[in-house]
Amino acid sequence: MAEIQIPAEAGSPPAGRLSYFKELDVDETSDRNDLKAIRPQRRVRFRSKSDIFEAHDSDIESASSGEDRVKIGVWVAADSPMTPTKASTMTKSRAYPPLSRVFPVTIILVVLLTLLHNSPLISKAGTIPIGVEGGVIRTPRSDDLLVEANLEKRQDSPTIVCTRWAHQSALVNGTLYIYGGQATQQPSQSQNTWNNDFLTVDLTKTWNIGSPTVSGLPQPSGPPAISLGYLWNSFDSLFLYGGEYSSAPTETPTAPFSLWEYVISSSSWIQHSNPTTSSGTNSDPGGAAVQDVAEGAGITIPELGRGYYFGGHQDPYTTFGWAQWFPRVYIKSMIEFTFPGSTNTAITSMSSGQTAGSDGAWRNITQGGIQTSDGFPERADGVLVYVPGYGAQGILLGLAGGTNATFDQMNVIDVYDIASSTWYTQPTNGSYPSYRVDPCAVAFSAADGSSTNVYMYGGQDLIPAGQQVQYDDLWILTIPAFTWIKADTSGQSTPGARAGHTCNAWDAQMVVVGGYVGQNQSCDYPGIYVFDASELKWVNQFTSLTGGDTEDQQESQSKNVTGLTGSYGYQVPAAVQSVIGGQATGGATVTTPVVAATSGPLATGKPIIYTVTASNGATVTETASPQSGGSGGGTTGSASNAKSGPNIAAIVAGVIAGLLFLICCYLGFCAWVYRRQLQLYKTHVAMSQRAAAAGPNEKTAFMFGRGSTENSSSRPGKYSTDQSSGPSANRSSALNSSSHGSGVPPMPSLAPVGGNSTTNSSTEDLMTGQEPSFVGVLLNPRRSLRVINRD
Repeated sequence: MAEIQIPAEAGSPPAGRLSYFKELDVDETSDRNDLKAIRPQRRVRFRSKSDIFEAHDSDIESASSGEDRVKIGVWVAADSPMTPTKASTMTKSRAYPPLSRVFPVTIILVVLLTLLHNSPLISKAGTIPIGVEGGVIRTPRSDDLLVEANLEKRQDSPTIVCTRWAHQSALVNGTLYIYGGQATQQPSQSQNTWNNDFLTVDLTKTWNIGSPTVSGLPQPSGPPAISLGYLWNSFDSLFLYGGEYSSAPTETPTAPFSLWEYVISSSSWIQHSNPTTSSGTNSDPGGAAVQDVAEGAGITIPELGRGYYFGGHQDPYTTFGWAQWFPRVYIKSMIEFTFPGSTNTAITSMSSGQTAGSDGAWRNITQGGIQTSDGFPERADGVLVYVPGYGAQGILLGLAGGTNATFDQMNVIDVYDIASSTWYTQPTNGSYPSYRVDPCAVAFSAADGSSTNVYMYGGQDLIPAGQQVQYDDLWILTIPAFTWIKADTSGQSTPGARAGHTCNAWDAQMVVVGGYVGQNQSCDYPGIYVFDASELKWVNQFTSLTGGDTEDQQESQSKNVTGLTGSYGYQVPAAVQSVIGGQATGGATVTTPVVAATSGPLATGKPIIYTVTASNGATVTETASPQSGGSGGGTTGSASNAKSGPNIAAIVAGVIAGLLFLICCYLGFCAWVYRRQLQLYKTHVAMSQRAAAAGPNEKTAFMFGRGSTENSSSRPGKYSTDQSSGPSANRSSALNSSSHGSGVPPMPSLAPVGGNSTTNSSTEDLMTGQEPSFVGVLLNPRRSLRVINRD
């Protein structure tokens, strides 16, 4: 968070806080006459009892006369019975002593009663019938809170509400936790909607959306009633950060800031008071007090042992001491919380592998790459999504959100490289969602990790002010292609348009809880819905799948630190396959952003790839090996722990390379044969031209060889030289006639009388006077080879 200077309060505050969310107590500039009554930090709880006690004559004596007896609140005559008597029945004579006498006695009695109020004598008599008993509520210590959580009986949180929105949620080992937010018991309710209800939904069982397995936990006595914060989670604890206090009625934030931790195993809350930041990579110098922020985008990564909270705002309902007249401030920094016992080498004091202490470690990231540029906007009401791979520790995507004046378009996505603590931007491809605030988003991983698909649902448009419109559309951003795909849910029974809801992923299903549904729907009970991420359908029940590990990772990614939680059983939908290729288990053919990344992890890194095997052990799919870009510390993930199997991609590549090598060898061989055959052709052409110029005798010698005889035709297996009979006579005539022409005379072919006809045909091909071609050699290399061998 950027360091904020809060001015001192002066003058009368103007009415209202700037806001546009009716459901989040943000409307057009709304009038709040009660904002002047800011509650002090120290609060007094009052208790009283209307018991009446009876006093005797000897209790207290009047200083003026022994005949008169005075009792607090009642005067009793001396001769009357020792019973309370109404003032109207008392005699006027001496019923009212002179004021000069009564007043000092009254003062003395008040002082004495005050001093003796807690004495055994007075306390045994009962409650004094004047005034009330009060005491200042002290700030409890963390050990006191543990005792209180274990011993004090608290009211169970209500499970039946009319509407619920702006709450916080986290999912740990199949249990969905829901904390706080705003809720109504009837449609017309507009006050006292903030609460600290604490609920669970069991995702280890199958249930219908009409009767989900919701349980109410005891309402905590320490953590405040807030909305629009975030609930981080490790594998055994929840951490409540940020949020907005009630504005109807007005509730003042407490100071100093405290992080509240819920220990799941002991069902107890621990308060971590007044934390400060630590120095580290691209962060502030450290030592600054951590403050509350509301309406930011949160994400938890239990595999890394960290939680993040990006952007948001600060105003009088988030920060103690903030003047009501001082305007809301929007944030563009990101707070990082390292869970107790986890490592994070990006923090200076933990750069050598040390672990965070029992209060964790905080880092305020303010200088990460484009974060310092004017083009990096302040925003609230957006979402963060974690995607494994690409960088050494994965990346975060910032989607949606805005301020009361500007909104974030989703044709360009802000990408945060966790390892280097640096922000980048990445353009998307194709059509994209309209700008919005307060959607929800989750991510599912293909079984082989070749794609991660981000599902974003709902949200609302705030323009024009006071006429905001909620959305019910669902979009998928497929990574690494960075292409938006709108899911077709037409004809389905959808939950209806909403904003300020939460989404969580488990067993390849998106569980939606609550949300502001506008003014057209009176109640939204029970307000829990399920979307099948593989089939792209809203369904009537949550189906608990058998198998999987405690993190609900894909079977191929089980027990791997880089596996994505909640993806067990997920299959890439056909609508996504049509864009990125591959099949249900993965195998995406689009492995880089369609709009090429120029820098950052998307330019240098790749997804983490896992081997997917069928039930019979056969390999189903596997793509290229991962490469990590960027640098930074902390726990890194790799695919080395994935199930082993034959590398199909390497085998295919090897076969292709072998075929290419053989083709190259064949082309080289054919080129050699072609050059030899071409050389022979040129030699024969030259000899033919010389024979034509020398006359018939030389031509005969050229054709038959010097020393050949007419009787040579009688030799078996040789060519006939008889020019007077048979077919050869015509050929001799053709030779003589052609010798008088110009150019290259055609060479007569010799009719075989024995031997190999293929060889003879090769010789005839050479003697026809046509220049050999490389294509001919390619098509019939054996024929060309015989020609050069015979020669």
